[in-house]
Amino acid sequence: MNLIEELRWRGMFHDMMPGTEEHLSTGQPVTGYIGFDPTAPSLHIGNLATIMLLVHLQRAGHRPVALVGGATGMIGDPSGKSAERNLLDETTLRANQAGIQAQLEKFLDFSEGPTGARVVNNYDWFKEIGFLQFLRDVGKHLTVNYMMAKDSVKRRISGNEESGAEGLSYTEFSYQLLQGYDFFHLYDTLGTTLQMGASDQWGNITTGTELIRRLTNGEGKAFALTGQLITKADGTKYGKSETGTVWLDPTMTSPYQFYQFFLNSADADAPRLIRVFTLLSQEEIEALEAEHAQAPHLRTLQKALAKAVTIRVHSEAAYEAALAASQVLFGGGDLHSLDEPTLLDVFAGVPHLEVERAQLPTLTATDLLSVATNAQVFPSKGEARKMIQQGGVSLNRQKVGAPEQPAADVPLLLDKYLVAQKGKKNYYLLKITD
Repeated sequence: MNLIEELRWRGMFHDMMPGTEEHLSTGQPVTGYIGFDPTAPSLHIGNLATIMLLVHLQRAGHRPVALVGGATGMIGDPSGKSAERNLLDETTLRANQAGIQAQLEKFLDFSEGPTGARVVNNYDWFKEIGFLQFLRDVGKHLTVNYMMAKDSVKRRISGNEESGAEGLSYTEFSYQLLQGYDFFHLYDTLGTTLQMGASDQWGNITTGTELIRRLTNGEGKAFALTGQLITKADGTKYGKSETGTVWLDPTMTSPYQFYQFFLNSADADAPRLIRVFTLLSQEEIEALEAEHAQAPHLRTLQKALAKAVTIRVHSEAAYEAALAASQVLFGGGDLHSLDEPTLLDVFAGVPHLEVERAQLPTLTATDLLSVATNAQVFPSKGEARKMIQQGGVSLNRQKVGAPEQPAADVPLLLDKYLVAQKGKKNYYLLKITD
């Protein structure tokens, strides 16, 4: 398959300028780029779909360029936004750029050669351009009427209160002109003839193709290709969990949380997500779908999706650790194998209780789970004793054998935690405090 065919069957294709497919089918490497906004120290799941456009571009024999917007990131893109962003200082932006580049290196081949990927920063050329020079050499080539016709501008400039939109500052209004100049600069210096992005970037991208045409007196040809915005089956935006944005940085979203996010994908969403976020072939995906249809409760698609993406974004070891951690709640994992961040992740949604370390040697299991925990596990010693006698209580996966069993007999996790289990599904994380 060529690039367009690949994107179509994966459900990633949205639109392209006339002539784009022919331009990509000459047998010669095409240099194409996508811009990334460095307003956070990490990319997120929403960016991942865009990264995959660059991955498929490179796999099709072309050269991907990732532009980190050190200059445009100081302004903020109004596309899809209802309010102006906070402006970041250069030090913060530089730190964010470093994190983003490290993440891109996990997806793209940066080796030398005609298809080797590049990362560029538009601050490197904009810092040399004065305001008057930019107005004279670039700004005069696009009319205000042309710029105001873009949907991203019209939505904001209308000040539609029902949509929550605010007015548009001149700073954000100028964004499409700056992004258009990025395209021209990369066209002029790297021979870049293609810009890609999500569908909401169409206006900014086509501004770049128009600017190239005008700055080259009609001789320059450049092309645009956009991918589908990734949404859930119900139409809502994809990439948010109950705790917020799902980041690619393990310090912002742990590998366990990341794995769980994909593992918990709805059956209606999984077929599309596995096409967009993995490099599994059409035959492999269709085989997984057939297997999933036979026993949906086994979540075959979600497991394959979560495995592939976790390994690519983090590592094989991170996937294995996340898998082991996910099995803990179902009785198949070893609690003692978990480090503290993962343990806290696994039990993030259960009640967290504290017990003083000095009390522990004096407590029976019954006392621990009733009095010492302020009746939050069992409301009374009698109820705790009854369930223990019925074999329904465990501490750190060890069945409590008798109501009078000393609580201190159970080895602590990481020298400060006990996981109490009441029945099959009720968990409590007890922290032993000094």
